[in-house]
Amino acid sequence: MTKVLVVDDDFMVAKLHCRYVSAVPGFSVVGVAHGGAEALRAAHALRPDLLLLDIFLPDMDGIAVLRELRAAGMATDALFITAARDVDTIRAALRAGALHYLIKPFNQAALQEQLRHVASLRSRLDELSAAEARQEDVDQIFGTRPRGSRELPKGLAAHTAELVDTILRAHPQGLSATECAEAGSLSRVSARRYLEYFAETGRAEITLRYGGTGRPERRYRRLG
Repeated sequence: MTKVLVVDDDFMVAKLHCRYVSAVPGFSVVGVAHGGAEALRAAHALRPDLLLLDIFLPDMDGIAVLRELRAAGMATDALFITAARDVDTIRAALRAGALHYLIKPFNQAALQEQLRHVASLRSRLDELSAAEARQEDVDQIFGTRPRGSRELPKGLAAHTAELVDTILRAHPQGLSATECAEAGSLSRVSARRYLEYFAETGRAEITLRYGGTGRPERRYRRLG
C-alpha cells in the first residue's frame, strides 16, 4: 500500500484530491496538510511514500517543503499539483526531485494515471532490488521513453504503456485483456488497445483459449 500525504491550502481541493487517490487500488491517504509547516510535521510523523504537493502554500512554497524533507533525509516521492505554469518554477520542482508536475485544473483521470505510474515505478524497483539493473530498466525508471514508445499510435500514452508492460512482466504465463484491466485499474477497452499494440510490435504474443460456447478468449504473453 502506497501511503499518500495530500498538501493543499484549499480545503475543498484537498478533499477532492483525497477522493481521487482513494479510488486507485494500492493507494491510501494517511494525512492532509494545508500549509508548509504543517506538511513538514505531518511528513515526519506519518512517513508517507508520496506527497501530493501544492506550490502555493500560505507560509512557505511546496518546493521549499520538499527541499527541507530531502535535507532531513526523508525518502518520500513528490508529485506537484499546482496552478504555477512558469518555467522557472517547473525547473525548480524538477531539481528538487519531483516525480511529476500536474497543472491545475486537471481531471481525475490525469491524476490517477500519474498515481498508476508511481505504482509502476515502485513495482519495478522492487523487482530490481535483488538484481543489477539493465539500461532499459534504468531508462524506464528515470522516465526515458520505453522501447517503441516513439511510435505509439495517437491516443496511447507512454505512462499507460509502461503500466501494461509491467503487468505483462508480472504475468509470464499470460493474461486476458479483462485481467490486465483489473490489475491496472483500466477499462477493458483501453487495456486491450495496449495489449494489441504490444502484439503488433512484437513485444507480446497472442494465444487463443477455447472453452464453452462463443468466441475464444485472447490471451497475451510478453516476449523477451
